[in-house]
Amino acid sequence: MKRKYLRMVRRAYRYLRHPRIRSRPWLVALTKPLFDRDLWNPCRKTVAGALSIGLFCAMLPIPFQMLLAAMASMRARVNIPVSMAACWISNPLTYPPLILFQIKFGSWLHDHMNIPLPFDKETRIPFPGLDIVGSPANFTVGFLAMGVILSLLAYPIVYGISLFLPNQGRKVISVKPTEQNSSH
Repeated sequence: MKRKYLRMVRRAYRYLRHPRIRSRPWLVALTKPLFDRDLWNPCRKTVAGALSIGLFCAMLPIPFQMLLAAMASMRARVNIPVSMAACWISNPLTYPPLILFQIKFGSWLHDHMNIPLPFDKETRIPFPGLDIVGSPANFTVGFLAMGVILSLLAYPIVYGISLFLPNQGRKVISVKPTEQNSSH
């Protein structure tokens, strides 16, 4: 299994480094950050930023959340695999409850915090087995607020967990052995 994975990664790496790809400037701008090893090695700072980006993208009701998270991670120079993995909290099984919670949370924010909504017409949302009354504005406020709150919570979570790690989540710097000049 590990060999197949490594073979697949090598093929993708070779394909992205091919001269045909390198000759197209718009693809170079997308693929060049992928080869930066710092974006693939976990450390406390990059994992916290990546988790923040990934959780925010997971709350967005759009397709291709992982692609958006990967591009934002490359731009912010944080860990790419962590941001893409964090998007999986909104998978097909968990998304219906997330939508319900986002509608209720947006409604609560509108009622208790007096957030002005540009369009506040309540509609019935057809959901199997449930009768949900909400507005698209409540849903919009709910998913934006949840995205911001979860992305802010990522930092204390990662920094708190890193306290229990052996190197406390710091970047591990590999020291290259120096050549010893031995005269015989």
